[in-house]
Amino acid sequence: MSDFIAGARNLGTGFGIILRSPKLLAIGMVPALLSAVLLLGGLGTLLYVSGDLIGWMTPFADDWALFWRRAIRIAVGIALVGGAAVVGSLSFIALTLLIGGPFYEHIAEVAERRLGLDGTGEGAGWVRQAGRGLRDSVTLVLIAIAGALVLFAVGLVPLAGQVTAPILAVLFGAWVIGLEMVGPVFQRGGFRIGERHRMLRRHRARVLGFGLPTYLLCLVPVAQLVVIPSAVVGGTLLAHRVLDPAPAGSQDLQSGV
Repeated sequence: MSDFIAGARNLGTGFGIILRSPKLLAIGMVPALLSAVLLLGGLGTLLYVSGDLIGWMTPFADDWALFWRRAIRIAVGIALVGGAAVVGSLSFIALTLLIGGPFYEHIAEVAERRLGLDGTGEGAGWVRQAGRGLRDSVTLVLIAIAGALVLFAVGLVPLAGQVTAPILAVLFGAWVIGLEMVGPVFQRGGFRIGERHRMLRRHRARVLGFGLPTYLLCLVPVAQLVVIPSAVVGGTLLAHRVLDPAPAGSQDLQSGV
């Protein structure tokens, strides 16, 4: 529980730094605005065609009794929209980090300087960093899609699926956000997604303590504009905790945790 709370406090520290620095907030909002326009357009299109799409996905129910036909199509609709929301929320963050790579790298570096953290890495150039960011973003979007397909299948289970799928979606989303937000520090050190995942597993409670509130707050319209740059700072703290666990106590003191 203490690790879970420490993870949440990492996010709180991020909010404190971002809200006290209008310049960093403005820098962090630009990529989020661009991503929101793109993904909201896609989600709106899906909702517009959802009726026809659900009918196309369930032709076997055409001859069913009215009650059962409506029941299965409502379940498919909930699973479809829920899966799209999971993919959209996670893709939103991945797309925002990709678009705003240089912006968020700058925010992470400023946070490291203010908190007295070691910001050195292997010194990869901008082109190499951008290549890593693109590769990681594509990988994370594919992970989000695969997870959404599993959650879609779970959501089709009568009654239990409608309860279980949202809970699993939040936990899955929280973990993927943890993977995404430690990106600037881990990419600088040359760590791939698989290595990132293995290292974060050793700090599950702290990662979920950071990822759960971040994921839930990102579901609130407009809040993402502040949440994402704040989470970049919180993810920077989390990454340093994972990469250098020995001086954790000193890092927590520096971060205000």
